[in-house]
Amino acid sequence: MNESRGTVLAVDDDPGALSALADALGTLGFEVVQAADGATALELARQQLPDVILLDVQMPGMDGFEVCRQLKAQPNLLLVPVVFLTGHGSRKARLEGLEAGATDFLNKPCDLVELEVRVRNLVNFRRLTTELDSAEQMVFSIARVVEARDKDTGDHCERLGRLGVGLGERLGLDGEEITALRRGGFLHDLGKIGIPDKVLLKPGKLTADEWTVMKRHVEIGVEICSPLRSLAPVLPLIRHHHERFDGSGYPDGLSGEEIPLLARVFQVVDIYDALTVDRCYRAAMPVEEAVAVVKSETEKGFWDREIVAEFLAMLDENGVAPPS
Repeated sequence: MNESRGTVLAVDDDPGALSALADALGTLGFEVVQAADGATALELARQQLPDVILLDVQMPGMDGFEVCRQLKAQPNLLLVPVVFLTGHGSRKARLEGLEAGATDFLNKPCDLVELEVRVRNLVNFRRLTTELDSAEQMVFSIARVVEARDKDTGDHCERLGRLGVGLGERLGLDGEEITALRRGGFLHDLGKIGIPDKVLLKPGKLTADEWTVMKRHVEIGVEICSPLRSLAPVLPLIRHHHERFDGSGYPDGLSGEEIPLLARVFQVVDIYDALTVDRCYRAAMPVEEAVAVVKSETEKGFWDREIVAEFLAMLDENGVAPPS
């Protein structure tokens, strides 16, 4: 068997049809895992993580539509292509299959040439998405390395992700924006991987030259993440979370609503978190003092007033800060 052809999970309650699929695909070099019912299919899918799933629609107990819905509810199986095998090609059945998460349909009995082409193409697609997923995971791993370099930040990334999501939801942002805020918690300072320790971890004030080096981290972060299309919504946050509402920030000196919304949201939670944890150059502030600093800096024109007001109200409602 040529393992490079991929793994296929074939699901059918008809033993004859299941055997025919296994024989045909096995001859073509695919590894075939077989299941005769929905429950077994779900268990094997979790264990084997196949490249493609061929799924009969009409099965006793749990039908193919329900199996597909449960498969797509699991994050590690979400992108596995599911092809429905059906002798009932009605429009209603196809719509139900698409709503359940189906990638494609094949009529029974299957044309073997068509079966090979469809499965081969979907295996290639699955491998491409797996490679992209691996690359994305690598980027997040680098972000963890960056966080670990600075012992003062602790669980800074996870805290920022939680705070960012909470504020984004309060502001009524959509799902993609919420995801970008969560990812931004981990990726906003990714570019610090390119900043020397003598600058990044310096306990005292940075010189002008050192500050120039430090500011480069936002551009480095964008350079690392930009090849991954899945991270495109996070790029404005990474580049612009150090801008200020009055235009005094970096790297581009944007002001007001020129600063992307996600960056304006994120920078509020970022500054609050930075104030309330110990850093190498100062001790953590009590919540009351940190809130006072955020308010003061907002009055100076650093942060978006409306977003800050919502953030402080969120802290108040969650019992984190005293009433304003």
